[in-house]
Amino acid sequence: MATRTARSLRHEYAVFIEQEIENYKESIPRPAILAIGDEAAARLASEAQFVLTEMLMLEEVDRIIFRRLRLPTYNTWRRRRLKLHDEMRRPEHWGLTRSDAVVRAMSDAGESTGNVLVAGEVTGRSALFFAANGCDVTSLEAEESDVQRVMDAAIHAGLAARVHAVATELADFTPDAPLHAVVCSHAALFSLTPRERARVLAVLQSATSDGGVHLVETIAAGSAAIEELRTTYRDWLVSVEPDGDDAKAFLARKEQRVSH
Repeated sequence: MATRTARSLRHEYAVFIEQEIENYKESIPRPAILAIGDEAAARLASEAQFVLTEMLMLEEVDRIIFRRLRLPTYNTWRRRRLKLHDEMRRPEHWGLTRSDAVVRAMSDAGESTGNVLVAGEVTGRSALFFAANGCDVTSLEAEESDVQRVMDAAIHAGLAARVHAVATELADFTPDAPLHAVVCSHAALFSLTPRERARVLAVLQSATSDGGVHLVETIAAGSAAIEELRTTYRDWLVSVEPDGDDAKAFLARKEQRVSH
């Protein structure tokens, strides 16, 4: 586990630095970029380089911007990141409370890490909350702009290595690994036709490991959706709980199979 954490932090740092440098390049006019290129060429020309390649130029440009922005070294960034680690595991850090349905789902899913799928309006902070608690999260987004929004937030939080935003609809998604939890909004799930919904839930149920949980949030009080979900999850452990004003959350846990 320690090796995985170190490797993830290295990757997160690399993504953070790359994003900061690219944001800077996009924020300055072309003449300023060309001036940095000239500075990079002059620096390289003064060194014992056998071949001045485009790759060397690009790397030197990035080094110049790195120094200009006074970006932290890996060790400095790592110390700050680890200091924030415990804070980010708290639901309150993401504007959640311990009574929120997604927090209860995290608790019901147990302490072990795994793959989590989030879809609908519940993405964003739910994805980051699960990622901060060690899960690998796939966030389904309707638009490319939403993908960028989620990934920008993940990069800013240092969680980019654990969050994977995909521009696709719930009906078009097929898991390629066992799922630990599925979190979905009522609107996203019930925007599907009954046939699509039945097929999607069957796929997600099959892909979910024993002990895994499914959460459908923000179901309007009195909605027929709850009874439909009870039928669909008849072989799971089910609870229906408050989820804000006049709304319910449907939580289902896949029972452990007993080996004989």
